[in-house]
Amino acid sequence: MSLSLLAVSVGGCSFSKQTGDYRLYETSEQYGIISGSTNNTTLFSENICVADTTDFGMDQVDSQVCLGAAAFNVDTKTTLYAQHMHERLYPASTTKVMTAYVALKYGNLEETYTVSELACQQEEDSSVAHLRPGDRLTLRQLLYGMLLVSGNDAAIAVAEAVGGSVEAFVEMMNNEALALGATNTHFMNPHGLDDENHYTTVYDMYLMFNAALQYTDFVDIIHSATYDAYYTDASGNNTSITWTTTNRYLKNMVASPDGFYMIGGKTGSTGAAKYCLVQYSTNSKNQGIVSVVFGADSPYNLYLLTSELLATFGEN
Repeated sequence: MSLSLLAVSVGGCSFSKQTGDYRLYETSEQYGIISGSTNNTTLFSENICVADTTDFGMDQVDSQVCLGAAAFNVDTKTTLYAQHMHERLYPASTTKVMTAYVALKYGNLEETYTVSELACQQEEDSSVAHLRPGDRLTLRQLLYGMLLVSGNDAAIAVAEAVGGSVEAFVEMMNNEALALGATNTHFMNPHGLDDENHYTTVYDMYLMFNAALQYTDFVDIIHSATYDAYYTDASGNNTSITWTTTNRYLKNMVASPDGFYMIGGKTGSTGAAKYCLVQYSTNSKNQGIVSVVFGADSPYNLYLLTSELLATFGEN
């Protein structure tokens, strides 16, 4: 279809300041998340894009391939595209965005933790980082294993490391979601496997992803195509593993739209959620664009629609 440009502006901005572990500012400036004049207490998400329940832009893209989607310009604070973005949907492994946010806010990335039996009790078809009981990894390494290969074992390990238990950590996730304004979100686990009481919305995912992007450690992780983890196993032996991202843009399996630079994001897929992707990119003006697609009917259409959203609306 023709990817014609359409200028759309809706809604305003609410204002909230948060502090957090936002260190590598030069990196953030390079990625276009913050400007060079931003100091250490002024974060890019100080202004949040807001919008009502009106859908718009759906006739310009292949909107029929998904259940909900949106695009936001984080520099102009503009909602560029809206499709059922306040409807409750299953998030699948995009849940791990919030898991990472809570871990970055409350955890120590350099502290070493022991992987439990519980973390390794995953279904045969579950996405895993191939951790074993007794493995000792830093929280930073666990986040790579969770965000790159979408390891559900790593997600449980992160939850236990930061929250003390999965239940306590999930409570932290829900409390932090409410604090961010994600009022149509409720989590039951840190990995995103289907549960009728585990849901979010396209807009709430934008809010949570937007908050996670405040942490350059998060940006660095999602921007990585691969990561080599060196750690010790239960017997104290040195071991290593290489994790490769599930993001097809970073794997060069899908071409980026002209003028766009793909920084990274989080994928997700389950039977109920179908195929999901929250993505951060920059346009030809070096403006940050967050896109969210939930419930796509195939991996191909997931990336097709994401690229269409960027090409059609992302330069506005």
